Amino acid sequence: MNPRADLERDFDRFKRDLPRDFPAHVRAAYRVNLGARFLGESIPHPIGKGSGQLSLNQGQLEQDAHAGLAFAVLKTVIAEDERGERSMAAWAVHETRMTVERRRAEAGREGWTVTWKGRGWDRDLADYLALVRAGADLTRAGRLLVVPSVKYHLPAGDEPFREAEYRHTTRALADAWGDPPLLLEKDFSPTLAGDALAGERGAILRWLREVPRLVRAASPLPVRLAVKLMNARFDDAFQVEMMREAAAAGADTLVCFNRLFDAARSVAFGGWDLSDRNLRVLDLYGHTAPRPYGPTAVRPYAPPLTGTGNIGSGKMILDYARRGCESVELHTFFQLPLGVYPATNGSRIQRALHALVFDPGEGLVAGLLDLEALRAGERRDGELHLLDVLPHAH
Repeated sequence: MNPRADLERDFDRFKRDLPRDFPAHVRAAYRVNLGARFLGESIPHPIGKGSGQLSLNQGQLEQDAHAGLAFAVLKTVIAEDERGERSMAAWAVHETRMTVERRRAEAGREGWTVTWKGRGWDRDLADYLALVRAGADLTRAGRLLVVPSVKYHLPAGDEPFREAEYRHTTRALADAWGDPPLLLEKDFSPTLAGDALAGERGAILRWLREVPRLVRAASPLPVRLAVKLMNARFDDAFQVEMMREAAAAGADTLVCFNRLFDAARSVAFGGWDLSDRNLRVLDLYGHTAPRPYGPTAVRPYAPPLTGTGNIGSGKMILDYARRGCESVELHTFFQLPLGVYPATNGSRIQRALHALVFDPGEGLVAGLLDLEALRAGERRDGELHLLDVLPHAH
């Protein structure tokens, strides 16, 4: 058995036709278990789609399920009250055309970013609820884990939260979802970093402290809440403080972190600057997280993490995993020019999955085999497990 030669052959033959159940093939051929988690749900591998223009209709979700994607977070809906009024209506902006472009990082490396001027869901709540029902059906059928995303009211200063928006929107989502628990992602948009709302540290920490409680109080179903944290316009230490605040407030998962914001162009962006900062902050969080003291001490609650930002290789997935991320959300890598992907057939999702998993140099399987060779990964019951890479796995 020569797993490296087998990987080269699989990489070549799957360029033309990626099997939908590629995690089963990886497990059988390499004794590598790619099983991961998102929002407490077991998923066959760690690769999912972040909220945005690629998850705003049922056709896209069907394509994701067919391709073998693990999960998809829906486009972010803007909360409203029973009269249809939305305090965050400025975020319900119709999308302009997305532009996929190269972006050079401060350190000189050139990566990819996607630029557009729109923000959240710009159609009626009723249309969004229909999409949630379709996503719930896919989830119950085991074809694709689908998670709605919401932007709720975020007050300035000492302004009260508009709880009517939380109640009306969350109840409507719960009714559309059906069976408990209701899975939700609260999106702290990257464009908040360029808004006066997010100019005060105290205001941001207040949001993180209060929003999980308000969502749970508003829902008739038990809720599992992922909090997608923005990159605030403060230092790395404040990013860690945001994580701790959201953890203390009871977030079930932290998604780390939304895109950076270019104030000069008034657009959010990704690329190497984004992953460099995200990984640096996750390192800082791991090094400074409070530790229990003594043999009977209880470790403070630390919610599971999901990584996002400049994920264009399996090795980058492992970079996030080794800092505690159980899964990853991608957006840009699913939109690159077709010629960038090594696969010659299939949808962009299939071509992306092929590269992320099977690339013999930079893919996820190769990365796990490399860790084993370096004795940084050990087999359990004869298998390498992706989740064993996480620092708290042992």
